[in-house]
Amino acid sequence: MRLKIPTSFRIVRLPCTGKLDVIHVLRAFEKGADGVFAVGCMEGDCHFNQGNFRARKRIEQAAILLDKVGVGGERVKMFNLSSGEGPLFAQYASEMVEKVKGLGPSPIREKKQKKTNAAA
Repeated sequence: MRLKIPTSFRIVRLPCTGKLDVIHVLRAFEKGADGVFAVGCMEGDCHFNQGNFRARKRIEQAAILLDKVGVGGERVKMFNLSSGEGPLFAQYASEMVEKVKGLGPSPIREKKQKKTNAAA
């Protein structure tokens, strides 16, 4: 089955969402992302026991930090899906992209572009 996800969407695979750290989320914004969402296995169904719970906590921490620095915590989100829910993954990807488009470009990316344009 071929799923349609937005072209601006990038997938970064991890062995477990428990390996996702707050710094990875923040670095994505530093590198130009306008939004980040993590998809882990269903709660209570993690092969690595508590990985998806750790990921959810870290996503929440990243949202708090992004709110504090003025980027907006609504730009990060966590979803739990099973491997057989590909169409739902594509739907969530599309919804997240539309939400982030509605929020506009990340203030971090805008600031970097202004610095680049001023230096040129």
